[in-house]
This record gives sequence, C-alpha cells and structure tokens, in this order.
Amino acid sequence: MSTPTRGRSIAAPLGVGMAAVGGAVLLHVRDPRTSTYLPCPFHALTGLWCPGCGATRAFGDLTRGDIAAAASSNVVAVLLGVVAVGVWAAWLRARWTQTPLTLPRPNRPTVVVGVALLVLFTVVRNTSWGTALAPT
Repeated sequence: MSTPTRGRSIAAPLGVGMAAVGGAVLLHVRDPRTSTYLPCPFHALTGLWCPGCGATRAFGDLTRGDIAAAASSNVVAVLLGVVAVGVWAAWLRARWTQTPLTLPRPNRPTVVVGVALLVLFTVVRNTSWGTALAPT
C-alpha cells in the first residue's frame, strides 16, 4: 500500500475547517442575537441554563471579533472553541508533516475535575449570585 499524497492526507482536516468556516459565516450573516435558531430544549423545559446555553451567541460574537460579549454569553464555549482550534491545527500539522497526531490523553482525575467544573459552572450560572455567568 502506498503512502497517501500530502493533498489527500490533509483533505479531512481541511474539510472540517471549511465546515467550521461555513458555520462561522452563517453565524456572522444570521446573527443569533436577532435571528431565531432552535432554542435549547433543556432551557425550554426547565427554565435553567445548561452548560451550552449561550454558545451560539458566543460564537456569533466571536465572528464579529467581540471577545467580551462572547465571554459574557458563554465563557466555557469560548474556551472550548480555543481548544478545538488548537486540536484542529495540531491535526492539520500532523497530516501535513505525515507524522502521527500526538495529543495528551486525559487521565481519569482530569476528566473528573473537568466534569466537576462544568457542573459547578452550570449550578453557579443558575443562582442569583452567579448571574454574571448566565447568557446575555
């Protein structure tokens, strides 16, 4: 079996990148703050903010370069977006250089702490003293 050409090996990361750019263009053209996207089913049923509430608005704000507004909509989504861009860049680089993608694998304590922080974020943003974390 022959090794794939560089162009074929980067097709998947470029496809994912193009899909992300397409989504960003959609969020830029059709502003989530003024357009009606599908509502969060968890919020619609309970009236509580889930960890993802405000993420669409946050990414829409990022397409306009408004980092402060994005963070006020959902700071966790902004941080995860930065991580996702970093992972995508590492994937593209690994495919371009035709080397294996080496990312640190999270161990169990890291996953437990991450889930606990996400639960804490959700609880705090639904309390009266954590309204700064609720979507704006």
